Formats: sequence, C-alpha cells, structure tokens
Amino acid sequence: MTLQRLHLDKFLLYALLILAGVSLLLVYSSTGKSLGATAAHAMRLALGFGVLILMAQLRPETLERWSPWIYAAAMALALAVLALGVIGKGAQRWLSLGVLRFQPSELMKLALPMMLAWFFVRQGLPPRQWRLGVAVLILLVPVGLIAKQPDLGTAALVLAGGVTVLFLAGMSWRIIVFLAVALAAATPFAWHFLHDYQRNRILTLLDPQSDPLGRGYHTIQSMIAVGSGGFYGKGWLNSTQAHLEYLPESHTDFVFAVFAEEFGLIGSLLLLVVYALIVARGFWIAYLAQDSYTRLLAGSLSVSFFLHFFINIGMVTGILPVVGIPLPVMSYGGTSIVTLMAGFGVLMSIHTHRRIVEK
Repeated sequence: MTLQRLHLDKFLLYALLILAGVSLLLVYSSTGKSLGATAAHAMRLALGFGVLILMAQLRPETLERWSPWIYAAAMALALAVLALGVIGKGAQRWLSLGVLRFQPSELMKLALPMMLAWFFVRQGLPPRQWRLGVAVLILLVPVGLIAKQPDLGTAALVLAGGVTVLFLAGMSWRIIVFLAVALAAATPFAWHFLHDYQRNRILTLLDPQSDPLGRGYHTIQSMIAVGSGGFYGKGWLNSTQAHLEYLPESHTDFVFAVFAEEFGLIGSLLLLVVYALIVARGFWIAYLAQDSYTRLLAGSLSVSFFLHFFINIGMVTGILPVVGIPLPVMSYGGTSIVTLMAGFGVLMSIHTHRRIVEK
C-alpha cells in the first residue's frame, strides 16, 4: 500500500522518522545506555506514529464537524485535573488511570485551534468585534485553567496557537496593536501573580551565576554541555554532562544539550534545518489549503510546532527562562509525542485529501 493511499505526506513522514531515529539514540545515551528506557520511548513513538496514521485517514470535513466535541472533551479533562489531578514536581498536571498517566493540557494544543477555526468559519471572515470577544473567551478559559495547574509553558503554547488562528482569521491590526500594548502594560502587574519559582526562573535568566548550585544550576550545566560540544561534538555516547549526572532531566527537557555536546555545532545546525523544513512544509500545506477551516488550522499547528522547538532550545541555551517544554519528538515522553503526531496527522489529512479532491 502506497503512502498516498494511506494519506501520508512523504516529506513530513521522512522528516519525522529522522527525528524519531535520532531521539532513540539520544535517549539511549542520556539514560546511561538504558535499554528499558529506550524501549519505552520506542513504544511511545510507535503509538505516536499510529495516531498520526489514524488522524491522516480522517477527512478535514470530519475533523471540522468533530471540533466542538473535541474541545469540550479537552475542557472537561482540564477541569478534571484541577479536581482529581496527580501532583508531581510541585504541579497538578496529570490524570491517572491506573496503568496510564497522561497530561490533558497537551490535548488542548490541538483542540483549541480546531475549535477557533470551526467558530470563525461559521461566523464569517474577517471576524467582527463581538465575534472576537467570543473567540477570546474560548481561548482564555482553557489557557487560564492550564496556567492554574501551574503550567505556564504549556499555557503559553496553547495561547500562541489560539492567537495564530485569530491573526490568520483577519483580526484588525488596530486590535493587535491595542492587545500588544495592553499586554506590555500589564506585565509589571503580572509579576505579583507569579509563583516564587516562576519569578526565580526569570531572575535566573538574567543572572544564572547568582545561584550556581541552586536556581541557576540547570541553565549553567546545559550551557556547559552545549559549549563543550564544540564544532564537531564529542561523539555519540560521550556526553560527560549526562553520563556524570551533572545535567538534570537530560533525557527529557534538556535532551538538546546532550545532542549538542555529542554532535556539536554541525549536528545542531542540521537538526535545526530538519525542524525548519518541517515548519516550512506545514506553512506550505496551509497555503495550499482549499478552505478557511483547514487554512486556519494548518497555520496554527505549524506555528505551534515552531514555538515548541524554539522555546526548548532557547531555554537550553540560556536565552529563555527554563519552562517545562520538551523538544518535539526528541524528548522522552508520552502525551506530548502523541499530541504532536496527531497534529501532523491532521496536516497530512489536509494536504492529501486536497490532492484527491483536485483529481
């Protein structure tokens, strides 16, 4: 059976397989050659690709019809987290089903853009002010629930995905400028509502050496790993920062530091090229989309993927605060991989069904 019959985009599929292959090498190295961890990561990747294939089979009009129900389910899970969520590392972000523990906020990265695109298509484009008010409410309620967990990193990504839909829907530049000014003006007041650890992360970004064995430890150790890789890297399995356990979370949030140490500047640039090509392909799919719903959704998913790797690499290299954003496809994890792959399945569905319609 050909890739076309499975509604799979060859370019995206091969790029994601490259990332998945490299991620297995990294997890094996960063976990001290743990076959168990590597096998678990491989199973999660396999599940992610299975979800990708499943989502690619769904026609865009089916996704559009399901959008409100998917959003409602994601909202119900977000509310369930506040009431029944499992606390881990000081945050209440997970739901436990016994043998399975997952992070419902990840689902909102897909559900919210679908809902906003569905709403705008039915209310007409470009949106009028009262419709924007309803859309902002649809956007801010789940973002607020996620921020309350607290999970500002995921909340920021969900917010960015929703704002992208607003922008692509034709929101007036006057409103955009007004919101930007209002956000900038509110920033000093928002400082007082942050948790202590969130304030410390921002202060650490400005001066990580102020507490090198405490708040600044993650940032300093990751920057050492990235810098010590040099031009060509130390080679696979030779990351001293990970193997000597200087670098915390080396197989999850800080896996890029291990990659940079082992494969150097050349490898890091090649990895960035792969990520950039995936984003470019996503925007190309959005550009070729045949209707407003698919165009808005594809554009939002592409921006969200870009922000995923931009924020992660930014925090690892010390130019952004440390937040709990994994490196897409590469980091060890479950819910994040499945959600990202579902998003790529949606992109493939948009593109491949478009070609079938054209015939």
